[in-house]
Amino acid sequence: MGKALRAKKVSSVELTQMYTDRLNSIGKDHNAVAEMTTELAMRQARAADDRLASGKAHPLTGIPFGVKDLIASKGIPTRWGSPGHADQIFDHDATALARLQDAGGVLVAKLEMIELAGGGNYNVADASRMGPGLSAWDKKLWAGGSSSGSGSSTVLGCVGFSLGSETSGSILCPAAFNGATGLRPTYGRVSRYGAMALAWSLDKVGPICRSAQDCGTVLETISGWDPMDRTSLSEKMNLKARGPKPRIGLLKEDFTKNKADAAEKSYNDALAVLKSLGYETVDVEMPALPYETAMNIIVDAEGTSAHENFIRGDRFQMLKDVDQVAGFSAALQTLAVDYLWAMRFRTEALQANAIWDKCDCILTPTFYHASLPVDTPFDKTWINMGGDMISPPNLLGWPALGMPYGFENGAPIGIQVIAPAMREDVCYRVACDFQRETDWHLKKSPLTNV
Repeated sequence: MGKALRAKKVSSVELTQMYTDRLNSIGKDHNAVAEMTTELAMRQARAADDRLASGKAHPLTGIPFGVKDLIASKGIPTRWGSPGHADQIFDHDATALARLQDAGGVLVAKLEMIELAGGGNYNVADASRMGPGLSAWDKKLWAGGSSSGSGSSTVLGCVGFSLGSETSGSILCPAAFNGATGLRPTYGRVSRYGAMALAWSLDKVGPICRSAQDCGTVLETISGWDPMDRTSLSEKMNLKARGPKPRIGLLKEDFTKNKADAAEKSYNDALAVLKSLGYETVDVEMPALPYETAMNIIVDAEGTSAHENFIRGDRFQMLKDVDQVAGFSAALQTLAVDYLWAMRFRTEALQANAIWDKCDCILTPTFYHASLPVDTPFDKTWINMGGDMISPPNLLGWPALGMPYGFENGAPIGIQVIAPAMREDVCYRVACDFQRETDWHLKKSPLTNV
């Protein structure tokens, strides 16, 4: 789209009108839209066309995009997916959004999400103000969470790209379930100023796009030090390939135990592609530690602290999922000794960094299966899904890039490249090489033509 804009084959105003139309039809039909920003978008599109005409455009100038509705937007509702926050409006833009707009990007919509990012441990896809997020490939399937609308709207061609956020899987899950490419950056790589807090010591903001290359362009735009977020990293990110090809670490995968025939075939095919490009592989193993237990305690403690006033207020019972209500209520009782154990354990868990002595990245399925039925509680369907490499990297702050690599019963399945902290370039290099040789990320859902 950037090339077409710079070549004057299309204008930003025309693109914005097209995406607005698709959001109002296909996007809303998939419960992906939290709030249209049409008036703002048209102003930004006209300004982008002027900027393009001057020849001083950024690669994202004129590109329509959407953001997860936990990212603050000045004067526009930011509801956090929650019926209890229906009238919430901020007087500022989140830093990540401001950087995209400064680059000339065009905000066309706030995108729907699981209420409060699922911090109360939701059990149904319907735990969202606008109803269950529906997969870009099959409306009987879930779009994933908590960045549901970001994942589906990107693949449905309702936005050029989107921003999501991840505390424990909320970028990688919708990327896998919709066939998108999502990049969870190193903790602190992108400012969280203006983004809803779920767990201050775990939250990350990152792009969901169609390709790794697009993810890189967006991440380069939004990353960097921000005085409004003291956890943000000052080190400049460099995605340029450096050194020999990364050595890929392979975990012991339980395809047979999890009845994951489609994932096993796709995994082996992906390895064959990468080996043909000169990548070496080595077997590796993560230390057997209670990563998920620590993650859950931290989310309970920090999440209830962030939302304590709401949880204790009159609107709390407005949340759609009773399990969220119960979960947040119970989490108020998290003991200080448990939280401090979890934080101390994070230091112990740093021993897992020894894995990088053997490899430069890890290649593993995001989940063993495609998405789940949208109308059945997850405790009935989340069987044999795997996802064991969601919690450990999030706890340790490692980056990961998730991308499609096959299908199961007509729905996409995803794989992820995990790298050490600060090494997004490794994830990016492997994924770009893979996507140059394959076309999984270019597959179009039949629902995009509705």
